[in-house]
Amino acid sequence: MSNILLLEPLSSADSSVDSVQGRYYQSIEKAINFIIAHHEEQPSLVQIAEHVHMSRFHFQRVFSDWAGTSPKRFLQYITLQHAQSLLHEHSILDTTYSVGLSSTSRLHELFVKIEGMSPAQYKQGGRGLIIKYSFYNSLFGLYIVASTSKGICLLSFCDNAEHGLKLLEEKFPQAKLVAHTTNAHKQVMAFFANPIKFKSTDYDPIKLHLKGTPFQLKVWEALLNIPMANLTTYSVVAKAIDKPNAQRAVGSAIGKNPIAFLIPCHRVIKKTGTFGNYRWGQPRKASMIGWEACQLNLEKD
Repeated sequence: MSNILLLEPLSSADSSVDSVQGRYYQSIEKAINFIIAHHEEQPSLVQIAEHVHMSRFHFQRVFSDWAGTSPKRFLQYITLQHAQSLLHEHSILDTTYSVGLSSTSRLHELFVKIEGMSPAQYKQGGRGLIIKYSFYNSLFGLYIVASTSKGICLLSFCDNAEHGLKLLEEKFPQAKLVAHTTNAHKQVMAFFANPIKFKSTDYDPIKLHLKGTPFQLKVWEALLNIPMANLTTYSVVAKAIDKPNAQRAVGSAIGKNPIAFLIPCHRVIKKTGTFGNYRWGQPRKASMIGWEACQLNLEKD
């Protein structure tokens, strides 16, 4: 059994996003889920607002504060047609891995560095490791972040502190878990607060210390090259790691990504343009894709 010290999780007042953005995410997620389920009916603003028990005007304001744009414009970014047009327009992502992009969507790999755990740590469930963890609210809900002395080892969205701690215990059953905020956690908080501007600041690279097979690590590293607000497919990622016939294995590795948002597995979709499954829920994946598109377009305006 792990030796666990559980402190009270941070309240919304202490969270990384102490604003409408963080506090209203559950309502936003519920609205997006409703939109996805009824997209063929093109629900009106009033219908969506009623579903989340808000007035039309209140919902419009809350959503705009969260996304930076109106619900109507946001919807444009999570439609099948938009996803398909992105895949067609950015078929050049096949070459992104070698040339990179110079814009606000600069390659993730410039500020996220991955190191794999030793074979012994991998096989023994983290035995001998001291893992420090803490909880924060974000644009996309509550998350747990955990780190070893070498870097972040888990970043997962969770329903509550108990759920988050269970995820960490399952990942590292033999490690000593301690509730404590580290500088690495503060780096993640800063990234969530403003992922676009984070890259242009003087922050040190965020170091990740991950438990995974060599193949999984290679896939996760490839994901770092997908620019913000861009989408790609499993087949493109498979080609990027020189395994063009390993699309299914790539999909499995992406599904096991232990670092939400920082390693942008949400930017990988099916070649048909449908978003597909997501470890932390399809509505959250849609919210990330739409939010990133909104922010990038706001930067251009």
